[in-house]
Amino acid sequence: MHLSGSEWFDAAPGGLNRYFTDLFQALAPRPEATVSASAFGDPPAGGHSWGPIGGSTAHRAATAFAAGARLPRGTVLDRHFALYGRPAIGVRGRHPLVIHFHGPWAAESRLAGSGELAARAKFAVERLRGLGADRFVVLSEQFRDLLVADYRVRPDRISVIPPGVDLDRFRPGAPVPGASTRTVLCVRRLERRMGIDRLLRAWPAVLAACPEARLVIVGTGSAEPELRELAGDSGIAGTVTFEGWATDERLTELYARAELTVVPSVALEGFGLIALESLAAGRAPIVTDCGGLPDSVRGLDPTLIVPAGEVEPLAARIVAALDGAVPDLARCRAHAETFSWDAAASRHLALYAELAR
Repeated sequence: MHLSGSEWFDAAPGGLNRYFTDLFQALAPRPEATVSASAFGDPPAGGHSWGPIGGSTAHRAATAFAAGARLPRGTVLDRHFALYGRPAIGVRGRHPLVIHFHGPWAAESRLAGSGELAARAKFAVERLRGLGADRFVVLSEQFRDLLVADYRVRPDRISVIPPGVDLDRFRPGAPVPGASTRTVLCVRRLERRMGIDRLLRAWPAVLAACPEARLVIVGTGSAEPELRELAGDSGIAGTVTFEGWATDERLTELYARAELTVVPSVALEGFGLIALESLAAGRAPIVTDCGGLPDSVRGLDPTLIVPAGEVEPLAARIVAALDGAVPDLARCRAHAETFSWDAAASRHLALYAELAR
């Protein structure tokens, strides 16, 4: 099978790129299949690059459409981003096509402030590139329902395969000497649909109950200026740190310093891989009931789920967590271990084998 993504994670960190890279690395060593993969940026061992990230969208799309050696007849194509990847029909006949639906590209663009014309064009591309797909893969039941309702995909053409988490990359770190145990960590792209503005609006109530609390926000994005302004206008800037982008090594250190994490998304959350990474690091995530996020913690502690977009319940749950009402490190890690990449890879291989018959 051949996987095509957007960018390799080391070149452009993000949830989709992390998932695509980790799935390839979970599949590549399996002896029962031959797996190749392409995306922009520097690839991991065994991966292929279409070239550096950046450049015009049209050039990148054309490059990804045409690049690569001819694949053997019947090779399953697994496309992870609508705009990039070879066509299913080639000189050697048709290839079975799997499309990973990580989220509605057009709807996400609208929420990020894109114009209506651009959003409609993206929706048209999504629909066009999805024509003839043999199977769609989603990470949660919520996105399966979205595919059926908004994209008119038949339910029998959709497979729900939860993601895995890299249990070696993310593991409980050693306690940091002198670190505050009152730190709340939020690792998100700084975009409007991520709900970080709600977290900042909840923070004064957290400080009223726990004055020594500190909030660390990791990530970059288009909403960063307005979020910094909101923190300043709310009088909480001295207790909030915008960390920017962080390496996995730095994230491990930040998890070790934190008492808990928060994933406050308000729209279009397919699963929330970051919640699994937090659990693997031994830190309980408070998540919203947005999309597939509840699936990450429901089997551990349903009280970790709060209403999306509502400030007061979020503040109250953070205060309770700082008072000790969260699963401990061992329970978080054990729950994360139920989401292994080995299991996810096996389910993908079974799907590929079914389509290749």
